[in-house]
Amino acid sequence: MERLFLIFITGAFLASCGSSESNKTTASEVAASNKVLAAEDFSTPLDSARWKVEMDDLPNSSVSVKDGKLVLDTKGGVTVWLNQKLKGNIEITYKRQVVVADGPNDRLSDLNQFWMATDPRQENLFTRTGKFEEYDSLSMYYVGFGGNYNGTTRFREYQGNGVKTLLFDLDDEAHLLKPNHWYTINIKVEDGVVSYWVDGEKFFEYTDETPLEEGYFGFRSTWSRHEIDELRVISLEI
Repeated sequence: MERLFLIFITGAFLASCGSSESNKTTASEVAASNKVLAAEDFSTPLDSARWKVEMDDLPNSSVSVKDGKLVLDTKGGVTVWLNQKLKGNIEITYKRQVVVADGPNDRLSDLNQFWMATDPRQENLFTRTGKFEEYDSLSMYYVGFGGNYNGTTRFREYQGNGVKTLLFDLDDEAHLLKPNHWYTINIKVEDGVVSYWVDGEKFFEYTDETPLEEGYFGFRSTWSRHEIDELRVISLEI
């Protein structure tokens, strides 16, 4: 049986991160600084209170940890939330690849994420079953990288009332997914400026006149297989 693993660390800085086992940052290295709000390398037992999984109930679907990676292997929609409300100026960084081989759910699509997510109707965010339309009522930022069968990469702001404002829409090859490629994703929220970076390239930058200043982060996908590693959330507050 596969097991889930988690490291949750407060008040530390993760000096470096890499996708290979040899480059994984140790807990002692993380503890060398005081700016990390959360860090995860999927190599110690999961504290289930820290991760909330919402997954469409379809056959051949699972969320697990295998070989030190979080694996989302689902036929339908899935969101894996970090159960920690983030506030202020932050940077979220993680590694992720879309696996395309011979798996039943393998499809090059939907390297997606939610952040600064809240539910205007209730305090408890984690009440959904993974179906994408269930999230329409949230207030949050969303990037769908390689959505629509890898035909679009879009940045939206969900307004909390069913309106999902489209901020940017890219469809050229340079901004779509490659199979089995380990991407480094960076998301920054700083003084009202929200930006999304892929392998060091800025895909989107948006100045929000009424910025979302707190909320939850979640890995999001549908009908595909993803491997995720080396999550870190850093405070950018001076």
